[in-house]
Amino acid sequence: MGSDLSRFVALFSSLYLGFGLASPFFPIFLSSRGIAPDQIGLVLSLSGAIRLASGPLVGRLADHIHHVRGVLSTVSLLAAAFALLFSTHSPFWILLFISVSYAAALAPTTGLADALALRSSRATPTSSGFEYGWARGSGSAAFVLGSLLSGQLLSTFAPVSALIVQAICLVFAAGAALAVPEIRIPREERAKTVRLASLLRNARFVLLVLAAALILGSHAMHDSFAIITWQAAHITPPVASVLWSEQVIAEVVVFLYAGPRVLQVLSPLSAMALAAVTAAVRWTVLGQTSSVLALGFAEPLHGITFALLHLACMRILVMVTPASLAGTAQTIYAFGIGVCSVALTFCSGLLYERVGRGSFFVMAVVAAAALPAVWLLARAIASTPFPGSRTGEPGSHTPHLV
Repeated sequence: MGSDLSRFVALFSSLYLGFGLASPFFPIFLSSRGIAPDQIGLVLSLSGAIRLASGPLVGRLADHIHHVRGVLSTVSLLAAAFALLFSTHSPFWILLFISVSYAAALAPTTGLADALALRSSRATPTSSGFEYGWARGSGSAAFVLGSLLSGQLLSTFAPVSALIVQAICLVFAAGAALAVPEIRIPREERAKTVRLASLLRNARFVLLVLAAALILGSHAMHDSFAIITWQAAHITPPVASVLWSEQVIAEVVVFLYAGPRVLQVLSPLSAMALAAVTAAVRWTVLGQTSSVLALGFAEPLHGITFALLHLACMRILVMVTPASLAGTAQTIYAFGIGVCSVALTFCSGLLYERVGRGSFFVMAVVAAAALPAVWLLARAIASTPFPGSRTGEPGSHTPHLV
């Protein structure tokens, strides 16, 4: 168990350290190349669109050839190669091609890493492995470290240096991916063809994605306009930075320590409901007041609205989907959340222009709208056998989820 955990920590740390180094400052890199704001918008929007499409396609390929870690290693190396190509001084249209290719290669990495970690962790009832949150939490901590290092790096070197260091991290991630255990597919699943359509007809999976998309999508207003709202309320940048850091610290604490312990007391479905209610409360507070004291209590709730929710959803996802579609399920799950987040981010701009801080109340309603989906998911789980089980067999309903 310890050996597998250390390999996954190496994988997640390498990936997320690279994300922390490069992603916050990618627009600054584009600007440093003399690219106009409208062209930066084109690069970012096309990269976002290709990210949504690339994840499920690569995840399906990984499942089809039964080699998730090999595909993860390959796309990590491709992303590293494209990151290095940013160091060339290319015309805009070449840079656009590099950016889109870089996004397409990078997009599936986290979903495939999650799929591998989940199937080796305690999230699988037949496994006595490590706690998934320990691996994922190491990634969040590495992202914070990467962001801090990037700020120091860019104070001395050109913005492209962050992408070069990210490329090095991705090469390490490619090697770490080959060292982790491959997903073991039960003999009965190998004997039959499990089609993608069966996943899309799986009511439990669809409801899981819907509930998670509403709760996580409701973060769009916060991610886009929280700092702007605080500045309008005369909250200074240092105080805003502390408030923003609170949510990151809470995320790491829940992943590494609190979340696994909470899920020993609450079922994953109860944790999902708690996340929905907590998100609704969090956005209501942000819509009602700009008191630093109130915000100081609201921002750490991110540990529940994101990290605890993610841990709960991963436990359910691994139970309601077959191992032979692990990569596909993981990337489609991310796709659903991504589409909802993009749509709500667009709506956030329109809402903020009209009602300002009151837009957070709309996000509170969006988060609360996940509760009926969680309730329907609980009913579907209670009434439907899990993959690989037959109705009437012991454990076919996995009651500890409900």
